[in-house]
Amino acid sequence: MTETLSQQILRENCAVFDAMIGHRFVGDIKHDRLPTDVFERYLVYESAFVDTAISIFAYAVAKAERIEHKRRLIAVLDALANRQIAYFERTFASRGVNPKSFDVSLPEVAAFRSGMLEIARDGTFLDIAAAMFAAEWMYWTWSKEAASCRIRDPLLKEWVDLHAHADFAAQALWLRDLLDQAGATLDAAERTKLSLIFGRAQSLEIAFHDAPYR
Repeated sequence: MTETLSQQILRENCAVFDAMIGHRFVGDIKHDRLPTDVFERYLVYESAFVDTAISIFAYAVAKAERIEHKRRLIAVLDALANRQIAYFERTFASRGVNPKSFDVSLPEVAAFRSGMLEIARDGTFLDIAAAMFAAEWMYWTWSKEAASCRIRDPLLKEWVDLHAHADFAAQALWLRDLLDQAGATLDAAERTKLSLIFGRAQSLEIAFHDAPYR
């Protein structure tokens, strides 16, 4: 049986992927011991990235050639702008968190935003798909496991459930299927390039999730 592109990507990047889903941040959530200050710093950093993700997916819309891909990506933009951003706004207000009092220019935080945006700006439609597949497959993988764990903080539980939800799963699976369909006609060099992009994105994610502990 021929290996699909997503299978190749996950096989070639299993070490960095496993390092991310086994990250201290993920373990602390699963064991219901994530410090409040770490969670709040993470949310500020993540909200800044979601704002960047809107630009990333906007690049994808512009570079997509098929209308069904554009429609799907426009739905993603709507979810980011009207569900995830709204979650941050509501959470910051309820917890008295002022995002402007946090330094989002920390190297690991800024590198994640700039690195992912660079892929979207300078790369192809499939390059963007590989980078976002890295982020969304990772989040869905650990969140669907964490969703069954006891999490006392209701806003942290909501954040986990958002990424374990069927809507988010469908988005991660769509990116996988998109890559697999394209991969069937790509040569070995192009498949390797997309695999390297996936690995680069996972490395950026690991450093990004280190940052809230510092």
